[in-house]
Order: sequence, then structure tokens, then C-alpha cells
Amino acid sequence: MFLNTYEIVYILKPDITEDVNLNIVHEYKNLIKKNGGRNIFVQHRGRRHLSYNIKHYYDAIYVQMSFDGNGNIIKLIEKSMRFNDNIVRYLSTKQKSNITANITV
Repeated sequence: MFLNTYEIVYILKPDITEDVNLNIVHEYKNLIKKNGGRNIFVQHRGRRHLSYNIKHYYDAIYVQMSFDGNGNIIKLIEKSMRFNDNIVRYLSTKQKSNITANITV
């Protein structure tokens, strides 16, 4: 099976506790592992000021996740994030592959 590299950045409400933050991270890590994802790398970007208010919040907690997987994992994660009340926004992107082609002219 061919796996693509994906990156998801999600923004959490600023008033959640560290335990809730870690539970959310573990929930999505387990979801990725259960559905065949590999090389999961999580970075806590910390609390940052938002450029504009979102749902009456001026600050938020940023978390970035990178992993290898297929498109079905992205669908499952986005559906789960859509219904999670602690997540304000999320963005998932497919990273460029490092495959280079040797072209001779």
C-alpha cells in the first residue's frame, strides 16, 4: 500500500486543561495507528494570539501532527474534529513527496 505524508494543524480552545489537550492528542494518535498510519510526529506549538477572533476567542492552543497514511484516515480525523467541541479550527494538508525523476534531454 502506498502511503502519503499528511500534516494536520488544529487549534484548541484556550481554556482547556493540559490533561484534556493530551487526551485529544492521544485520541487522534490512536485513530491514526488503528487505521494504518505510521511515523506519527506531534508538536505542541503552544498558546498563540489569533489574528482575528474565532468564536469569541482571541488566543488558542496550536497542535501540529505529521504522519504517513492514506486519504481514508484524513476523512476519519476530519469528521471526528468537526464534532469535537474543544477544537476551534483544523487544517489538513498533503505534503509534497520527495520523489525526484531523472529526466534526460
